[in-house]
Amino acid sequence: AAVAAGRGLRGPLGMAGRRWRSGVGSPERAPRIYTRTGDSGFSSTFTGERRPKGDRIFEALGATDELSSAIGLAGEFSSEKGHTFVDQLHKVQCMLQDVGSNLATPLSSAREAHRKRTSFSEKPILELEQWIDSYSEQLPPLRAFILPSGGRSSAALHFSRAVCRRAERCVVPLVQAGEADPNVAKYLNRLSDYLFVLARYAAMKEGKEEKIYIKPEP
Repeated sequence: AAVAAGRGLRGPLGMAGRRWRSGVGSPERAPRIYTRTGDSGFSSTFTGERRPKGDRIFEALGATDELSSAIGLAGEFSSEKGHTFVDQLHKVQCMLQDVGSNLATPLSSAREAHRKRTSFSEKPILELEQWIDSYSEQLPPLRAFILPSGGRSSAALHFSRAVCRRAERCVVPLVQAGEADPNVAKYLNRLSDYLFVLARYAAMKEGKEEKIYIKPEP
């Protein structure tokens, strides 16, 4: 399957761009989820390149997909507890769609039309910083290392943070190679901070205990 906005990526970019086929003169049939185009171990970027599925672009796209899925799970747990930040998590998932679009458009082969369609601005980074500051002001100061804990919402947000860090590690080499927008790496960096603060906030709002690191006795 092609892996970019408008070309039908499974995962963070959805399936909206796939061209469904139907019989001539017959009612439109149900869409097929498979295309067989990736059976040989290659897939396409938004710019039309065919690259091995082990290419670092697809590694970064896969990590971004996992991140969106992890945040979706955290959002479901948080929704069950009535947290008001669930809408923010949904917005983050939408931004990860744009992250994927940018990653799937390697700048080395992108035309100007590609770049305009998949550009990534600084605005969502600044928004994350505003959210971080807002929640941080309501939290008690950190006095020890926090372990992933604090109830299901908090633990799921901590897990999302860890996946976010991995996604960032996949994206940074692409940015350093001039293949992706630096704002994408900055966004993921700030997102991990947001998820950490949000995990603490969720634990506090639910009255759950945050477990701390205790050094084992020698």
